[in-house]
Amino acid sequence: MKKIKQNTILLLLLLVMQTLAFAGDKTSFNKGWKFIKEGEKLNHSLVSQTNFNDADWESVNLPHTTNLEPLVVNNQWQGISWYRKSFSIKKEEEQKQIFLEFEGAMNIAEIWVNGKFVKKHLGGYLPIVADISSFVEAGKQNIIAIRLDNTDSDVTGPKPLRILDFNTYGGLYRNAWMIVKDPVHITLPLLEEEVAGGGVFIRYPEVSKSSATISIQTDIKNTYKKEVSFSLVQELKWKGKTIKKLKSKKEILSAGTKRVMHQSMVIKNPKLWNTYSPNLYQLETKILINGKVTDHEVTTIGIKSVEFKGKELYINGEKRYVKGVNRHQEYPFVGYALSDQAEIRDAVLIKNAGFDVIRLSHYPHSPAFMNACDSLGLLTIDAILGWQYYQPTEAFRNQIFQTARDLIRRDRNHANVLLWEVSLNETKMPLEFREKLSKIVEEEYPKVKAYSAGWMDEGYDVYFQARQHRILHPETEGKWKGPYFVSEYGDWEYYSKNAGLNQHKLDKQTRYETSSRQSRVYGEKRLLQQAYNVQEALNDNLNTSAFGDGYWVMFDYNRGYHSDLEFSGLSDIFRIPKFAYYFYQSQREYREDKDAVVKIASYWNENSPLDVKVYSNCDQVVLSLNGEEIAIQTTDKDKNSSKLSYAPFTFKVNNFVAGELKAEGYKDGKLIKVDRVKTAKKASQLRIKLAENTVAVGNNDLIFAYIEVVDEEGTIVHDFADTIDVRLAGDVALMNVGEVQVEAGIATALLKVNSLDQGLSIQALSKKTQLKGSFQYKENE
Repeated sequence: MKKIKQNTILLLLLLVMQTLAFAGDKTSFNKGWKFIKEGEKLNHSLVSQTNFNDADWESVNLPHTTNLEPLVVNNQWQGISWYRKSFSIKKEEEQKQIFLEFEGAMNIAEIWVNGKFVKKHLGGYLPIVADISSFVEAGKQNIIAIRLDNTDSDVTGPKPLRILDFNTYGGLYRNAWMIVKDPVHITLPLLEEEVAGGGVFIRYPEVSKSSATISIQTDIKNTYKKEVSFSLVQELKWKGKTIKKLKSKKEILSAGTKRVMHQSMVIKNPKLWNTYSPNLYQLETKILINGKVTDHEVTTIGIKSVEFKGKELYINGEKRYVKGVNRHQEYPFVGYALSDQAEIRDAVLIKNAGFDVIRLSHYPHSPAFMNACDSLGLLTIDAILGWQYYQPTEAFRNQIFQTARDLIRRDRNHANVLLWEVSLNETKMPLEFREKLSKIVEEEYPKVKAYSAGWMDEGYDVYFQARQHRILHPETEGKWKGPYFVSEYGDWEYYSKNAGLNQHKLDKQTRYETSSRQSRVYGEKRLLQQAYNVQEALNDNLNTSAFGDGYWVMFDYNRGYHSDLEFSGLSDIFRIPKFAYYFYQSQREYREDKDAVVKIASYWNENSPLDVKVYSNCDQVVLSLNGEEIAIQTTDKDKNSSKLSYAPFTFKVNNFVAGELKAEGYKDGKLIKVDRVKTAKKASQLRIKLAENTVAVGNNDLIFAYIEVVDEEGTIVHDFADTIDVRLAGDVALMNVGEVQVEAGIATALLKVNSLDQGLSIQALSKKTQLKGSFQYKENE
């Protein structure tokens, strides 16, 4: 019996669940929806009514995508879709305030409750928050109907999907929540529409190792028809234990009014949040009336300071260079409709790759992903939607301004936010437009400096420039006097004919082979080429005045118009790492032995290069073949290693001999880490395992099951090709569109796990070669 791997990720999952900001009585609104696409002919006056018959609609739970797409998406479904749900409000909640929050709805949403129009929302990446208190009836069944339109929009952007270069997908693709509050309650920031207001807003005006000041702003509303007397309590907790408590004097709040309360507490010897020590506190905010708690929120916070001195970045007073990567949130087949656990696993992969910062390209990512970054110690560059698209219309400009405000209101309490990218990426924007966006950051995050960032070199606090633009325009080097971040690198300058590295002199095939866009099926030589490119590019970045950089991109993704995926990912779209992933992993700081990395970048077969690369952050590596020592070496000293924290080790092997390569990594003369690679023999079976760091928890989870083609000793046969027949048992479904294909020795099945009550069984059979494999899991075994 094989079990799902349960390790440190389980602790992380529990920790991330704690980072959710609880507001009053907040419950999931994900289950029990009815759905139909191609709903252009349906009229809201019918669909929104409580007596509308939706029996022939599909039953779904959220997160949900409007359409399962093939692996390569060229004609993404766009159109009108509808969602309906029946729900009840308890009789005792009749006098309560009832709110709904949808974390993501693509792209234009219109909402009705019990046949009455509630609101319209533009934009698919930020939450919709609706007050439905006056639309529902307690003690009865209520009906919500939502019309979604994910067709191209001149108002929300970005540019039309057919030329966009990424996909926007569709559906109610993130979580939905019902929030029930007392008439005297803490407000919801995205509903209040107040500059730097609403909800709980936490800032840190003074931060040092010896002391930190926490400034807490709380927005309280009274919807009673009478005045009330209340007190506001703040409790700061560390690992569940209260370490500081504040209680205001009694305040009088008139009927139908609001009050903004300001409180502060000083913490001695605070545990600061950083990328290598992501210390998190919980702040519980409570309203007390006659000694009774009428509303509360729990906000997970991390105390940190960010400051730029000239071009240099300081976090908590420590000078830093932050190594980063860009991320698209896409999954194969289901598009954006990831489970929270899938979002967390992505963050774990990025952290394990050795990165400090993620540029959230080119739109806001999910709350679950932001929570995971808080817990893991991953900085983010938080971005509004935008790419190569600007309209001078008032409607478009106002929409962009609103998304900038909503982004900050949603994410302002997250420890992970480093910069606010309130910019339309690679878009020529008027200076006054850029200055307005930068001003919004200042307005929405006052009193403590928050930093705006953007693609053009005027109007923002931090200048973003892709490496290819610097190569093409060397005159820009040093022109910008403020902080500078290499926003993208490692891909386009090795791919495009006009990116400045003389690709125009190469024939098409050579240009492809020497680019960073390398699929795992292309073989190890081309994967090594990608790793070489990223090493060269990172080393080059470290010669500039930049305080950090972001490789393009973490995971392979769809472009929406091309015959294949964009393959510059450090992992493929199924989250299987390439050699370049391990190069970056070897660059992570060696603080203790558990940080050690030793990885042989070879399959070691007759086609393998005899110059063997070993990626490691150790001082010394010993390589042996079949027990015979080849060499003891320190790091490479070539021109592309001069600035690296940990350069690779390159070993020259005279002849290929089948067997085992072993690399031993030493630190200060002590053996720390070992890696082994064996020559694969004939394929003999299929081995099924779940993706690294997977704990399937049911509840609409998405997990990757890897079907590895292995020889009799368990070595993956990387040159094996076949299709796989996958059969499942349990409350689980296969989400793959089309056949499950073996790629470089591994086939991937994307599974939607609704529940593990019935266990999980996977049977796999290769169609041509008849190799078999199985996997079983039962809870509590």
